[in-house]
Amino acid sequence: MEIKCRENPIVMKLDSPEFHSIFSQEVKDLKKLFDAYKYEIRIAGGAVRDLLLGKQAKDLDFATTATPQQMKDMFTAENIRMINMSGEKHGTITARLNDKENFEVTTLRVDVVTDGRHAEVEFTKDWKLDANRRDLTINSMYLGFDGSVYDYFYGYDDLLKKRIAFVGDPDVRIKEDYLRIMRYFRFYGRISEKADNHDDSTIQCIKNNAKGLQNVSGERIWVELKKTLQGNFAGELLKLIMDLGTGKFIGIPNPNLEELCRLMKRSGHLNLHPMTYLASLMHDIDDVTILHGRLKFSAYERDMTYFLVEHRDIKAGSRPLQPYEKFVLTSKIKQKDMIDYVCELLKYKGEEVLLEEFKKWEIPKFPINGKILKENGVPPGTMYGPIINKLKNLWIENQYKQSADDLVKFIPSIIEENKKK
Repeated sequence: MEIKCRENPIVMKLDSPEFHSIFSQEVKDLKKLFDAYKYEIRIAGGAVRDLLLGKQAKDLDFATTATPQQMKDMFTAENIRMINMSGEKHGTITARLNDKENFEVTTLRVDVVTDGRHAEVEFTKDWKLDANRRDLTINSMYLGFDGSVYDYFYGYDDLLKKRIAFVGDPDVRIKEDYLRIMRYFRFYGRISEKADNHDDSTIQCIKNNAKGLQNVSGERIWVELKKTLQGNFAGELLKLIMDLGTGKFIGIPNPNLEELCRLMKRSGHLNLHPMTYLASLMHDIDDVTILHGRLKFSAYERDMTYFLVEHRDIKAGSRPLQPYEKFVLTSKIKQKDMIDYVCELLKYKGEEVLLEEFKKWEIPKFPINGKILKENGVPPGTMYGPIINKLKNLWIENQYKQSADDLVKFIPSIIEENKKK
C-alpha cells in the first residue's frame, strides 16, 4: 500500500532513566554479538511504546536484518543456547544469554499472503517494509541502542495525541488478520484518555469486518478481549464491541446489554474482574456454557462466571453477610477461589459496604470433623456428609457460637430425621 510516511524516520533520541534501565549485561552482550557479525538490531514493539510514554519496558522484543538461519549459525558458533524453535517459520529465534535472559529476535519480514488468520512471510532487510506490515501505528516503531526512535508512519504523533490508528487503510489491515479488531480495542483502552474518541471510519470498518472473527480461534480472541477488560473504559468498550455486531461471532449471540449498562452504572468504579463484565451479558448459565465453548476460559474463569450468573439475584439473609459467608464455609472448591468469587459477586451487586466488611471477616473454623462424629456413635459411611452439612448450617445460622459439644447434641435427631427420609 502507498501510505503516508516520513522521509527521515528518526524523530527523536531517548535519554530517559527508563531507557537506560533496559541495558542489562545480557542486552549489551546481545548488541555486541550482532555488531560483531555486522547485522543490524533494534528494539521493537511494545517496549518502544512504553518507553516513549515514560514507563518501564516490561518485555524487550528485537528486530534484525539477520535471517533466522544466519542467527542460528551465529548463536551456534558463539555457543549460545536457543530455545522454543516453534517461532522459526515466522522468523523468530529465541536465544538465552548468559543463562539468565531469553530474548526473542525476529527477522524483518513482509506478509506475502494473508487469509485473515495467518500470513506467509518473506524476509527483508528494509525496516520500512517491516513497519508497514504491522497493525497499529503505535506498534510500528523501533528503538536503536543509541536511543534513536525510528517512526515511519507517525506512531509517535498518534501516541502524543492518545490516538489509535491502523497503519494505512483499516479495511486492508483488518482483512489481513481479523484479530486486529480485538487488538484495536485492547490498545484503545491502554492508550486513550477518553471512552469515546474513536475515528468514525475505523469503527465502520470494524463493523463491516466483524464476521471475519468467526474464523479466528477463541483462545486468540480471549487473550485480546481479556486484556481489553483489564484496561481503561472496559465496560464502554465491551458495549461498543457488542453494538458493532461482533457478539455472535465470539460466543455472545444475544448479549444482555441492559444488564451490562446497569452494572456499569452501579459498579463500574469497583475495578471489576473481566468475568464480571462478561457475566452481565449472560441471560442464564446456558449462555455461559456457549461462551466458554467458544473462548475456552480457564476453569477458574469459567466457574467464576457460572457463580456470578447463578447468584447475582441472591436475597439477603438474617444478617446481610450471612449468605456470602455461607458460600465460603460450604464451598466444594478451593476456599481462596470462593473468596474471590464472593468479592466479585458483591462488586457486581454494588454492595461496597458489605464488600469491605467481607474483606475484614476472619473465617471461623468449623469445630466438627469425622473423628468427632465417630466418637459420638455415627457409623462411618454415607451419613457423614449429610450430618456434617446439617450441623454446619446450624452453626452458621447461630453465628459460629456453638462449640463441638453444643453441636454433637443434635446428632441423634439428625440421624433419626435421615432414617425417616
